[in-house]
Amino acid sequence: MTTRQSTLPPLDPTRVATIEAFGGTITPLDPLGAQVQGIDLSAEDAPPPEVLDALELEMANRGFLVFKNDTQLSPDDFLRASCWWGGKELHSTHGVHPATPGGNQHIFRLSNDQKHGIPGVGPQWHNDGSFNADTFSHSGYHIIRPAEKGGGTYFAHQGAAYDALPEDRKEFWSRLSSVNSASGVVHPVVHEHPISKRKCIWLHLGMTGAVIEKLPDEEGFRLLNEDELQQLCREYNDILNAGLENGYATAYEYQENDCVFIDNLAVAHRAAPEAHLPVEQQGLRIMHRSTVRGMQDLAPGFGLPQHVDIQGPKPLGEGVWKGGGIGFRWEDGIPMQN
Repeated sequence: MTTRQSTLPPLDPTRVATIEAFGGTITPLDPLGAQVQGIDLSAEDAPPPEVLDALELEMANRGFLVFKNDTQLSPDDFLRASCWWGGKELHSTHGVHPATPGGNQHIFRLSNDQKHGIPGVGPQWHNDGSFNADTFSHSGYHIIRPAEKGGGTYFAHQGAAYDALPEDRKEFWSRLSSVNSASGVVHPVVHEHPISKRKCIWLHLGMTGAVIEKLPDEEGFRLLNEDELQQLCREYNDILNAGLENGYATAYEYQENDCVFIDNLAVAHRAAPEAHLPVEQQGLRIMHRSTVRGMQDLAPGFGLPQHVDIQGPKPLGEGVWKGGGIGFRWEDGIPMQN
């Protein structure tokens, strides 16, 4: 898939020099992300703080980092390197598949074959841990076995996507807060990234139970109705997909032993459709995912609470208020497993 010129900032020369002084290299990927080589994820000792800071800042600006490895990482090495970022400790909320090495609770094992991992996860744009107040700061994706015929992950930079919105939608979306259908946690649809300070959009297309609008010219709130929420979800899906042609999204294909770390507040992601095709058609695919504790709550504005009872009665009159499972189905027939 071809992309236009990237709309993301280039690598910072000072940070590049810091990484190179440690023996590593970092090069930009087109149109987002960056590739890192020469830094051993299996080392017992983490790189010095100035190197980790440089890498984390570039991850915030470019969305994700791909670490190239000559050999497959052990689960312990992968999880230890995951703790280099953000909240510096694992926060794991997923189920454990029987094929998970050692039954490790911190490894979310994904596959297109249910004997080898959990199938069908994440087909729509989302951010990991959106059911938490302090959403995961970072996630790690270690490819154990890339499918012979492909099937990677789509990444889209949510700051660049915000910039691509028409001005009237920026204003409207900035007054919206989403309610997670599973937990009732409330997040802003537009937030300021804590590191890059860019305004970013945020909406889980597989787990939204309601969206609350702050009324523009008066005190008070209302719920979006079905037509409005369907339009919002479609627009969100469209603006992230548009990045594939407009320089702020990519379809990343994993190579053997790749380890990808994402800034979970900077990029949304979804599984490529090919990732969920049967083994007989695509070849076996296995991935391990890690999730890192957030550094702060992603709190809504306008005095809204961080949590509401999505299973209880509607608090704001008419509108969508749907708890449990996948939440509001914004498009008929699409897969929405999380």
